[in-house]
Amino acid sequence: MDINTELTAIKGIGEKTAGLFSKLHIMTVGQLLTHYPRDYDKMESTVTVSGLVPGRVCAVRASVIGTPSTKHVRNLLITTVQAGDATGLFRITFFGMPYLRNMLKPGMTYVFRGVCQEGKPLRMEQPRIYKPEEYALLQGTLQPRYALTMGLTNNGVSKAVRRALESITLTEYLPADIREEFRLIPYADALEKIHFPQSTEELMESRRRLAFDEFLEFFLALRKLKEDNQVRRVEEPLTCVQDTQRLLAGLPYRLTGAQLRVWSEIEADMCSQNAMNRLVQGDVGSGKTILAFLALLMCAANGRQGCLMAPTEVLAVQHYEALLEMSEEYGLCIRPALLTGSQTAKEKREIYGKIAAGEVNAIIGTHALIQEKVVYRRLSLVITDEQHRFGVRQRETLADKGKDTHVLVMSATPIPRTLAIVLYGDLHVSVLDEMPAGRKPIKNCVVNTSYRQTAYAFIRRQIEEGHQIYVICPMVEEGEMDGLENVLDYAEKLKLVFPDTIRIAALHGKMKPAEKNSIMDAFARKDIDILVSTTVIEVGINIPNATVMMVENAERFGLAQLHQLRGRVGRGDAQSYCIFISGNDNEQTMKRLKILNSSNDGFHIANEDLKLRGPGDLFGIRQSGLLDFKIGDIYQDSDLLLSASSLADRIAAEDPEETSSRYSLLYEKEKENWNSIDFRSI
Repeated sequence: MDINTELTAIKGIGEKTAGLFSKLHIMTVGQLLTHYPRDYDKMESTVTVSGLVPGRVCAVRASVIGTPSTKHVRNLLITTVQAGDATGLFRITFFGMPYLRNMLKPGMTYVFRGVCQEGKPLRMEQPRIYKPEEYALLQGTLQPRYALTMGLTNNGVSKAVRRALESITLTEYLPADIREEFRLIPYADALEKIHFPQSTEELMESRRRLAFDEFLEFFLALRKLKEDNQVRRVEEPLTCVQDTQRLLAGLPYRLTGAQLRVWSEIEADMCSQNAMNRLVQGDVGSGKTILAFLALLMCAANGRQGCLMAPTEVLAVQHYEALLEMSEEYGLCIRPALLTGSQTAKEKREIYGKIAAGEVNAIIGTHALIQEKVVYRRLSLVITDEQHRFGVRQRETLADKGKDTHVLVMSATPIPRTLAIVLYGDLHVSVLDEMPAGRKPIKNCVVNTSYRQTAYAFIRRQIEEGHQIYVICPMVEEGEMDGLENVLDYAEKLKLVFPDTIRIAALHGKMKPAEKNSIMDAFARKDIDILVSTTVIEVGINIPNATVMMVENAERFGLAQLHQLRGRVGRGDAQSYCIFISGNDNEQTMKRLKILNSSNDGFHIANEDLKLRGPGDLFGIRQSGLLDFKIGDIYQDSDLLLSASSLADRIAAEDPEETSSRYSLLYEKEKENWNSIDFRSI
């Protein structure tokens, strides 16, 4: 058995189970083994009821008292029961699990494991239930928790991984001296211990090796792209135009000093005999969009076409409508068009014809812009917004549709300069480090779960004033990870908290694109009051009427990502607020989160986050959300990132033709992974 063997070769996996794995894009043994745990349950010792601590995951040994009761609240079936021991009582609530009424017999003793919540008596919602002897075997161990899909259990994934590891022979591809230099354990050991660590130390060692490998393969492949992406000469440079000056003079606001500086850099690039390849980095609200519009205007005034690719249809529509309105208001020579995947075949054909004929000169859209059927007249500018959502190949495909095409990429993701130099080695970087005047700073608070009812009351008052609310949960559905809030259950719970007049909807990445767009459209139209979502809303919608962002389990996110999420509010005239609710109120966690209280500067926050990340901060969901690495994180693993970049440079210098037998296995593995590397943010 090797990494390319189909899953059905593993004992116990038939066609039906393989079909479930395929929903997670796992079709081979190699894909299964690199489906790393997203978290680990550290199975703590059991406590008595008096030892329960609100806000923490606890395992309590207790007996069922009385018969469980069930009731229907709207469409939700709720089961409640009391449990206790000699030290006290607590109340347990389950949602949509009616069979527990027959399972939980009065007087029976179980271990209930879940997040303890404030109340009189204390409460637990949806705890996992173990027989005492079953939990005794697990106590003190680290149990892997995997991303799942409906019908696939954590135990099923764990068994499949264990059987695959028993059957496969894994080849070591890093020379021994390199492993010693960078303190890396053997590859086979790392792959086994990342799934089944015997201790935190083993987990840290295995994660370090696998993250290093991921970064190294990334940089080796990236260097090839950079070699192919040398300075491109422009046969017909653009010229500066009065149109942009007239627009700047007519705007009802003045650009900031940072915007003017960056615009002069973009303008100089576009007039140069070398094609522009520039990244504009700036916090949410720093004014990147107007710079993109100025670049499109300059392109149109030169008789060329430009296009702007957005990551979501909602954002593409917003850009299109804003550009159309600006063009009409100021009499610009821009003739915009919108091209998205949801348009009908007839609508697309009409737009294709206008693009090919040059009847439109600013095309705004999504991935539809790079379809084969789209033929541009004189494409000279490609802009990608929120560029970390696109792979380098997508941008190249779009740029290749023109001749001597200028490329402008934009990002609101704050990256410390030490990392940016490595990641953006072939791009000129412009930073918008100044916010427009008049914007009200967002008011922040970092609290524990005991504040939740107060937060709900505040949210209700904001809705009564006509505003809208975001609530962010780290998980999509129950069972993905114990102790964390999930979107689907949380949305149902909020429907019990708030009156029927308050409209609540759920949004997450597992939905089909059309369904996601429909919900985001409804929120934009003010047809939804509270949107419960995963971080899928981190990018893609601009809702000035949204004034509150509440993030559950805030401790599970990187500060840079929390800052990105915070940027979804504060876009209108009303005062906006961000409530970070931590499920863990230990001192170090709260200290880290309170950095968000002291600063609205994304670059400062990212740097402070780097300083505070310790070796124990390895558990949790994706921290940065920035690059599509399976296990590495550019913030948390910044030292590994820089080391891997340095080694990639060294290997390239030592063996430029890739003929050395010393690195042959490494090259082979890198080629195997080439098609799965997205090169996001590069």
